[in-house]
Amino acid sequence: MALSTNINGLFNERFFRNFLPIPATNKHPIGFLTSDFQLPDIRNNQSIKLSEYRDKQPVILAFTRIFTEHQYCPFCYPHIKSLNENYEKFIEQGIEVFMITSTDERQSKIVVRDLGLKMPLLSDPNCNIFRKYQTGQALGAPLPAQFLLAKDGKLLYRHLFSFLDHNASVERLLNQLTVNS
Repeated sequence: MALSTNINGLFNERFFRNFLPIPATNKHPIGFLTSDFQLPDIRNNQSIKLSEYRDKQPVILAFTRIFTEHQYCPFCYPHIKSLNENYEKFIEQGIEVFMITSTDERQSKIVVRDLGLKMPLLSDPNCNIFRKYQTGQALGAPLPAQFLLAKDGKLLYRHLFSFLDHNASVERLLNQLTVNS
């Protein structure tokens, strides 16, 4: 799938709510008990409550930047593909990966289909969870970030977007679990 240059649907309410730059500010210390939330999982047609995974398994929250169902951030698109292609590696290590997007349900269903997503895709069109986790925003969408949570729900590792280091790689995320275990 190629990145689209079609701007239909780009300039919507979400775009204008997220237009002004707000830097990522999540400064919660390692060991901090992360905030609970509940979001719809578009891929599996169910609701996911983060606290239901506590004391069961580590979780990666992969906040991603998708503008519309056909417009992906050029930094996030390869990251989404890499996480999806390596989803089984995370599962083999006992880690669940939740991809979190600001696209609405209709757009998210198209993303799941077009990318053949294996991992859950959680839809947060009002960007409430992006804001709760202080990922920042710019130019119409929240910024990407990755959070690795221990089995007990405490923060093990966080990666916030920067132009020098866009997203944490699959290898870095897997290594962080090993380092922190």
